[in-house]
Amino acid sequence: MIGIQLVKMLMKEGVSVRIASLDDPSRAHPESEFIKTDLTLLENCRAVCRGMDYVFNLLGVKGSPAVQGNPANLISPMLQFNTNLLRAAYEAEADGYLLTSSYGAYYPAEVLREDDLWSTPSPPNDLYAGHAKRTAELELEAYRIQYNWENTATVRPANVYGPFDNFDSPNAMVVPSLIKRAVSGDNPLVVYGDGSQIRDFIHARDAAAGILLAAKKSVHCLNLGSGSGVSIKELAGLIVSNLPRKPDIKFDLSKPSGDRKRVLDISRAKALGFEPKITLAEGLKETMEWYVENRDKARDRYDIFNTN
Repeated sequence: MIGIQLVKMLMKEGVSVRIASLDDPSRAHPESEFIKTDLTLLENCRAVCRGMDYVFNLLGVKGSPAVQGNPANLISPMLQFNTNLLRAAYEAEADGYLLTSSYGAYYPAEVLREDDLWSTPSPPNDLYAGHAKRTAELELEAYRIQYNWENTATVRPANVYGPFDNFDSPNAMVVPSLIKRAVSGDNPLVVYGDGSQIRDFIHARDAAAGILLAAKKSVHCLNLGSGSGVSIKELAGLIVSNLPRKPDIKFDLSKPSGDRKRVLDISRAKALGFEPKITLAEGLKETMEWYVENRDKARDRYDIFNTN
């Protein structure tokens, strides 16, 4: 999802891009080199990093609170591909490297600031993925210190959404899950929790722009979000507002809802010139229109929870 937007931006700058993914090749930019490969394996990471000047690690295992019962599916591949891709990039003598972490690595707080991460415990509601992201950040820091590899960066995006997201319930995150069910005509539209949870959302294009900025500036750690919170109740209302027929919204208190609040402090990013350009209302409208027109493409993504 973010990678598609990042590749477009890199192509506009005249960069030759190699994409390594388990997604369907149809998602790749037509002028890019695409390699369908499993990056949990070191030899595959070595193959895709060979000859590269810069490596962007946008790998991740996304899953809503509903998939927390499958923690091995979350933590094991993340530990493998983060470690192996970093090692392969360094061995290939890539000039630079960017790690995409997550604001899921933070322990819950009113405002999430970059420098507070290591003074707090791992997040209780995102324990396995949070640990994996923290470990990846520590590994990159270790390479930076031991090998004097300064041209590296880490970003921690908020809840990223947009075209090409994972709309496959129940594995989907809150935005694509609600969009899929809303567009499918669910009435009532069921929302997990009581709707009071506060989240920070950023469109994939804005996230990609922030990632490119962090890479160019070699920022060791950068939050990427809107910097403001929206309740899940407000989110559901915005989605429903784009429907010709408005369903009732029902809150299911028996379902997990995650942390009460997650909002990023993006003052460091703003100081570097980053400013989100797409409002949540605009982004949701665009994403819903894309999903209506591209439901088949929405199924062309690799989902680690549906591999058996």
